[in-house]
Order: sequence, then C-alpha cells, then structure tokens
Amino acid sequence: MRKILITNDDGIYADGIVRLARAAAEFGEVWVVAPDSERSAMSHSLTLRQPIEAWQVDFPVSGVHAFACDGRPADCVRIGVLNIVPGKPDHVFAGINYGYNVATDIQYSATAGAAFEAAFQKIHTIAFSEDAGDVHEVTDRYLKEMIAELIDKPLLPGQIWNVNFPGCRLAECNGILRERTVSNDVFFEDRYIETPVSEGRISYMVEGIRNYDAKERTDLRAILDNYVSVGIVTNIS
Repeated sequence: MRKILITNDDGIYADGIVRLARAAAEFGEVWVVAPDSERSAMSHSLTLRQPIEAWQVDFPVSGVHAFACDGRPADCVRIGVLNIVPGKPDHVFAGINYGYNVATDIQYSATAGAAFEAAFQKIHTIAFSEDAGDVHEVTDRYLKEMIAELIDKPLLPGQIWNVNFPGCRLAECNGILRERTVSNDVFFEDRYIETPVSEGRISYMVEGIRNYDAKERTDLRAILDNYVSVGIVTNIS
C-alpha cells in the first residue's frame, strides 16, 4: 500500500489539511506531520541549532497517523520522511493551502517550501492550494480527480506538481488547464502602512493589493479565469 505523508503551513487542524487527508485516504495509508499552528510565508526555512518536538495527536479522519510539530513546514517533511513514517513515504502532499500558491507568491509559501523539501528528499510530491475564502466547491469536485491523475505522473529531480483550485462556485468553473507555467507577474503588490509607536520607532504593517492581470498560459491567468491550474514548478536547484 502506498504511504502518503501530508503537511501544510496553516496548522494541523486547518480545514484544508483535514479535507486533503480524507481524500488521500482513498489512495493509501496516510501520515500527517504538520505544524501545531500557522507557519505561513516561511518558505523553505528550517530549524537549526535547537531541537524541534513532535507528538501524536487525535485527528478528525479515521485511520490517519497524525503528529503535530513545533517546527516549520519543511521541518515537518524532514522528520516525517527521515524519522516518523516507517520506511519513508512514497508520496508527499502539501496543503490544501488557504490561499493560492501561484506567480511570485510561490517563493514565500511554506506549503511550497515543504513540497520542495520533499522533492529534495527524492519523494514524489504534489502541492494543493485554493482561494482564501469559504467557497470550496471546485476543490471538493476536482481534488480526488487531481490526485488520481498526478500520483503516478513522474517528475524530474527538484520538481513538484502544483495544483490551484479557483474560489468560484462550481457552476462558474471553466474546467482544468494543464501545463501552466509559473507567472512572473506579481500576485499581490505590497505596501507598508506606517504607524508611529514611540519616539524614533515606527511600526510597519504589510498590506497587499491584489493583481487581477496575468499573461496567458500561466497559473495566475488560469485561476483568474476560474480554471483549476495544474503545472510543474522547479526548485532553484
């Protein structure tokens, strides 16, 4: 039986990881090693020079072996692959991320960072993301179909499959677009709001302005047009 390791950056009890584990259970034995709380935007960072802890927890999906970890998503993959899953997993699934992993946002994403760590460990990996909203009709319709399609599709070293589900209603979804490239357009144009907090000190809070334009055949263009976006992303290595 396949062994599937699942992680995320939204925390072990996030709705997305629970839904992904439930779907993955139809494809093999599921192990979850995920942060004990949100660790978004940590990219591929690791914990060094200090220990990390992991402990078994109850999980809402029957039959899933679940461990919370006080480290980062890439840490979760490393200890999952090297220590927790017996004999190492056959696949790593990252997600379902709360918010798209497309365009320039991929470089910041800890979901993508965890997926790239799995690729570095020579494990076949799929990252899943969806709109940061409360409409999951498209994800729920296509998630198992995407797992079945990609779970045996080969990848070159350093590559991951990247799947993004639009946040529209199912009736508004236009289908699936494959072979999408990573857009080099900025998904969010950031600015910082300044607030004086004391003499000589200023607080800066990031505020992102969403971009609604992108080039054709890219991941960002696909989700803006209400398509499921499927493509390969290659790590810098």
